[in-house]
Amino acid sequence: MISAANTLAEQVGVAAACRALRLPRSALYRERAARNVCPLPVAATAAPRRRPPLALSALERRVVLDVLNSPRFANCAPAAIHAQLLDEGRYVASVRTMYRLLQGCAAVRERRDQLRHPEYTKPELLAVVPNQVWSWDITKLKGPVRGTCFHLYVILDIFSRYVVGWMVAEHETAELAEQLIADTAAKEGIAPGALTLHADRGSSMRSKPVATLLSDLGIAKSHSRPYVSDDNPYSEAQFKTLKYQPGFPARFGSLADARAHCAQFFTWYNQQHRHSGIGMMTPESVHTGRAAEVRKQRQATLAGAFQRTPNRFKHRMPQPQKLPTAAWINPPIMEKNAA
Repeated sequence: MISAANTLAEQVGVAAACRALRLPRSALYRERAARNVCPLPVAATAAPRRRPPLALSALERRVVLDVLNSPRFANCAPAAIHAQLLDEGRYVASVRTMYRLLQGCAAVRERRDQLRHPEYTKPELLAVVPNQVWSWDITKLKGPVRGTCFHLYVILDIFSRYVVGWMVAEHETAELAEQLIADTAAKEGIAPGALTLHADRGSSMRSKPVATLLSDLGIAKSHSRPYVSDDNPYSEAQFKTLKYQPGFPARFGSLADARAHCAQFFTWYNQQHRHSGIGMMTPESVHTGRAAEVRKQRQATLAGAFQRTPNRFKHRMPQPQKLPTAAWINPPIMEKNAA
């Protein structure tokens, strides 16, 4: 069949031949490739490259390499060798030529020791309800004059994005962090064994007072990996929302000003801010369990709009955004099953 198709294809073309014989064209092309019916043209043999007129001779290259590898210059850079030889009234080659010859001998490498990080365990945290995983961090707020700042401590629930606790202080200390965590856990009624508190590797986060408090309260602790900047994404995103908000001052005139601004911001953030990560709900509605009721009301509003003007929605019932079902810090990477 393939042979007949090849013969017929020479007269009427591949498509017509395969159609007449009810043969897939791919079968014909595979057979041709296997038999190398249409071999690629053999590339012409390249002419030998002509030696550049300015190139060093073999003897000259040997002289340069002997100088570079001599005990006197073994630990010197080519630029330093070149300059020192010029000071002595001697020229053997340009700096670039020295590098080229050394590279050809595999004698050029990065001389600085490179830090090799071990494989740290990646924190993988999952929250499916509020008060299951909290993230906390500290950021600086610029003070009245250059070189001064205030410290904003924030504890955030990663499932609801609700700021459960915050504080502005003049200093960053483990004792202040301990106080904030204890007060927030008491306010939220955290039971032992119910919560994981995640933070980066700052000194306050890894301090002994904080570790002792968490152990006493039955709260598990988790930390970002060393040299990894995105293991605490929820706190970082919340700080960006704060500092990129219209009206955020370049500097705060006093500690009282900073506290007043943050109090106003966090009230707005928790109660009015429609967050894209939680179905455009407010953090408070998700944290308190009212989000389902709000979504039902949105659905009724959309249904009414659909009944009035179905053509505007192309006759498809619009749906409000879904509510969050899980919040991850570093979700596990699922391996693809072999086909």
